[in-house]
Amino acid sequence: MSWWRRAVFYQVYVWSFADSDGDGIGDLPGVRSRLPYLRDLGVDAVWLNPFYPSPQADNGYDVADYRDVDPRFGTLADADTLIRDAHALGLRIIIDLVPNHTSAEHPWFRAALADGPGSPARGRYLFREGRGPGGTQPPNNWTSNFGGRAWTRVPDGQWYLHLFAPAQPDLDWTSAEVREEFHSILRFWLDRGVDGFRIDVAHGLAKDPQMPDLGADLNRTGACHPHWDVDEVHDVYRGWRRVLDTYPGDRMFVGEVVVQSVERLALYLRPDELHTAFNFALLMAPWAAAALRRAIDDSLTALAPVGAPPTWVLSNHDETRHVTRYGGGTLGARRARAAILLMLALPGGVYLYQGEELGLPEVENLPDRVRRDPVFFRTGGGQRGRDGCRVPLPWSGTTPSFGFGPGHETWLPQPPTWRAMTVERQNTDPASMLNLYRAALTLRRQIPPTAPLTWLPAGDQVLALSRGPDFTCIVNFGDTPAPLPAGATVVLASGPHTDTLPADTAVWLG
Repeated sequence: MSWWRRAVFYQVYVWSFADSDGDGIGDLPGVRSRLPYLRDLGVDAVWLNPFYPSPQADNGYDVADYRDVDPRFGTLADADTLIRDAHALGLRIIIDLVPNHTSAEHPWFRAALADGPGSPARGRYLFREGRGPGGTQPPNNWTSNFGGRAWTRVPDGQWYLHLFAPAQPDLDWTSAEVREEFHSILRFWLDRGVDGFRIDVAHGLAKDPQMPDLGADLNRTGACHPHWDVDEVHDVYRGWRRVLDTYPGDRMFVGEVVVQSVERLALYLRPDELHTAFNFALLMAPWAAAALRRAIDDSLTALAPVGAPPTWVLSNHDETRHVTRYGGGTLGARRARAAILLMLALPGGVYLYQGEELGLPEVENLPDRVRRDPVFFRTGGGQRGRDGCRVPLPWSGTTPSFGFGPGHETWLPQPPTWRAMTVERQNTDPASMLNLYRAALTLRRQIPPTAPLTWLPAGDQVLALSRGPDFTCIVNFGDTPAPLPAGATVVLASGPHTDTLPADTAVWLG
C-alpha cells in the first residue's frame, strides 16, 4: 500500500512554527530544529506552507520565484538540509505549490506590464479589454475571494484578473508556456527530494474563455461556475501526473479542491490525475452525530469508484481553529479531544494543523494594527480574516515568545494565557491534549490499514464504528451519558468515563 493512503500529515505554517534567529518570524532552520518533536508526535509527513521569495502580500501565497527560498525563512541550502534531515528521521516533506496566480513582483508579470497589450509576456496572464465607453468598466462582474472586484486596470487601459488580491494576478493556463514552466518547477523540487506537493486553489486554474458575468443563481462553488471547477482543469493535472510518475519513491499530490459535491471532488482523483485531495466535509460539519456520519459516508461512497483514499482535516491555516468552532473554552476543548479520536479512527489519510495537538484556540482579539491578512483589509475590516489561527506556537517558558524563538517578539502576539498550553507544560501532564494526540497516533498504527469502516448500532446521539474485529470507536454527541458495551476494554479515552460515556467524549475499544 502506498504510504500516502493512510499517512498522518502535519501542516507547518512556516511563519509561525519556530524562529531560529530572533526576528519573530518562523523559518526553515527553526522547522529543522523541531523535526524530532514531529517524529515523536507520531506523524508520517510534514507539509510546509509557502517559503518562496515573495513580497508577502498574502503571507507567501504571492510567489515571486518558485525556485528559491525567501530570505526571511532561510536559504535554498536550508531547504535542502531540512529535506535531508526529515528523511533521516523517517519523515517525508510535502511543499506548497501556488499555480493559480503569481506575485505581481514575479518577473513574468513585470514583463507583462512592460511589454504591453498583445505581447507574449501578457499572454501568460488573463488581461482583457474593459467594458463601457473607453473600457473604463471591468470585463465582467467577478469578485475577489478577498473582497472587492476581481479586476485591476493597468495604465495602458487593459484589465487583469486576480481572484484573490491585486498583488496576485491569475495565470492563463491555456498558455503552453505556463504549463511547461510548472512542469519545470515540479522537476526542480522533485530533484531536490521533496515527496510531494500540496496544490493551492487546485480547482481554480481553468476559466470559462467567454468570461461571462456571474449570475445570481450561481454560488461561489456551484455547477457551471465560470472560474471554479471548470472541466479543462483536469488536463493540467494529467500533465503534472505524467511528470511526477517519472520519479521514484512514491511521490504524491494533494489538492486543495473546493467544489460543489464529493462527486465532483472524485473527478480530480482519477488514476491519472491527483492522488488525494483535502476533504473539507468533516471540517465544515457541525458537532452533531448525524451531520458527521453523513459527511463520512458521502466521502467514502464518492471516492470508492476512483479508488482514492479520503483525507480528513479539522483545522488549517484558512479556517477558525476547531476548539473555537466547537464552542470554545472547556466545551470546545472537550469536543476537540473527542473529534481527534473520531478522525483518527477513520480509513484514509489525516492532516493535522500545527498547534491543534496543543488544543490552541483561535485568537479572536488581535489588535487591528498587527493584522496582515488581505481579507481584513480588502473588506475594510468587515471580515476579521485568518490571522487568528496563525499565531506563533508556544513551546516553553512562561512569557512570550514562549520558546518560539530567541527573542521576545512574535509577528503576531501570543495570548499570555498560552503559558498553560506550551509543549513543555503539556509534556509532563498525562491528561494533556498533546499526550492524547501522541497516544492516539501510536495506537492508530495498529488499526489494519485495509479494514473497512462498519457502523454499529447506537442511539441518535452516538456514533459507533468498527475497523475490523479488534477496534471500535464510540463518540457521544448527546447531553446525557451513553452506555458502553458490557465488558468493553477501553484502550484510549478523550476524557474521564465509567461504564457510561459522558457527553462530548470518545473512546477506543480494543
